[in-house]
Amino acid sequence: MKYLFTLLCFCCFFTVARAQETINENEEPQYSGLSTDSLSVDVGLIPESLDADVDSLLRSWHVQYFSKRDEYCHDDDANVWFPDSVYRERLERLPRVISLPYNKVVRDCIDLYADRRRNLVRYMLGMADFYFPIIEQVLDEHNLPIELKYLAVVESALNPVALSRVGACGLWQFMLPTGKIYGLEINSLVDERRDPVKATQAACRYFKDMYAIYGDWNLVLASYNCGPGNVNKAIRRSGGKTDFWDIFPYLPKETRSYVPLFIAANYIMNYYCDHNLCPMQTSLPLATDTVMVTKALHLEQVADVLNMDIEQIRALNPQYKRDIIPGNAEPCVLKLPVNQTYAFIDNEDTVYTHRADDLLANCMAYAAPGSEKGNTSTREKITHRVASGENIYMVADRYGVTPKEVRSWNGLKSNRLATGRRLTLYVDNGGVAFASAKVKTNANAKTASAKTTSSSTIVEKQGNGFVSYRVKSGDSLYTISKKYPGVSASLIQKANGLHDTNIRPGQVLKIPVG
Repeated sequence: MKYLFTLLCFCCFFTVARAQETINENEEPQYSGLSTDSLSVDVGLIPESLDADVDSLLRSWHVQYFSKRDEYCHDDDANVWFPDSVYRERLERLPRVISLPYNKVVRDCIDLYADRRRNLVRYMLGMADFYFPIIEQVLDEHNLPIELKYLAVVESALNPVALSRVGACGLWQFMLPTGKIYGLEINSLVDERRDPVKATQAACRYFKDMYAIYGDWNLVLASYNCGPGNVNKAIRRSGGKTDFWDIFPYLPKETRSYVPLFIAANYIMNYYCDHNLCPMQTSLPLATDTVMVTKALHLEQVADVLNMDIEQIRALNPQYKRDIIPGNAEPCVLKLPVNQTYAFIDNEDTVYTHRADDLLANCMAYAAPGSEKGNTSTREKITHRVASGENIYMVADRYGVTPKEVRSWNGLKSNRLATGRRLTLYVDNGGVAFASAKVKTNANAKTASAKTTSSSTIVEKQGNGFVSYRVKSGDSLYTISKKYPGVSASLIQKANGLHDTNIRPGQVLKIPVG
């Protein structure tokens, strides 16, 4: 009885942490329009990762290092048909701990990857070269089945900065409360759900907790999607059966596709050649190392001194949302190509001091209003203006808060946000104040003005709710928007009447920060 009580409490806790945060807050399902075809009859709803805009994904900052396909690999636009016996035999050949049965539902999921989402598979194969070794090492440390790495394919299509419509983030698509329960730091400065190593460690702890309950990997996978409470409900409705395929009809519709897609991901990531699919080739450095940062550091400082492309540094360190490493608060990891780690160590003092006054002027302990002298806090009250295309989940993710908190602070009765609305937020700013990025002291204003006469990057002319920004070489609307919290690339484009995202060095842009 004592074990049963503990089990029930544990299940309720994780149901609240992973499932009810979606159900109770009337959040939009995390599944896509692909489910409207005949697949939905047998498979269930299709994960959002499969409905990704692949063209947009390939233009995103973390994929810039992909080049042409392997010229020696045969690649076709059309899929290759095989009989069921071939699929079954191939799955049986795969080394595995988790069972990978074959049936019509699995066949439909394989066809989805191999036929309709071929470009997405090419992208995932390229990303797997970089992310699978990282994930495999963590799984091995936890003594877990290596094939669990394919769950990240289903969850995020191996996009480390994937953000779902309901706020799940990273390779493993943790919701914010669940991420914090499993020890991930999430605020407006750092989001460790986007850190491949730490997020995988958190996922492993979740897997082990669920396996301690069920002792069956397919049920563990199902619980990862819908929470153990819903799995237990399906078990009861099935009359106490504990096989995934026996409880399949009683699971939430979106969870029914989850295990079949996991099996299909195992298949397609191993047998892609047989379907005339070729990985996109990447020049992301496979040999990397880390250095510990013990002071506040901006990624631009590293890029300038080490003569590196800042986009590559961002790709290796996606957890730093504002390009700032808060080493002044606690030691933080910076991942670099191996040869660059030695260069960083040799030039460490220079890196820390380079443009520090410019890039890190606001990197200081933030004293909350009304706090006692000497008592500092990183909780700051800020105002965010809703940009066109933003929803409550995007705003919440940007600042490391929950949609429920955004609604509570602003008296909202629903998740709808009107473009241009000003929201009051109380954010953990990680020690880097938001307000001082917009309100400069006289001394800082004079410094900025002096820099404007030379080849400055920022021209701080306040007026009519705008500041001016002078574009420098290597800038994009995205990188500029990162300098101004609450401002998106699309908002800058709209404010300047730009027909596309092309900008040129020396061009002065209006930034709507008022």
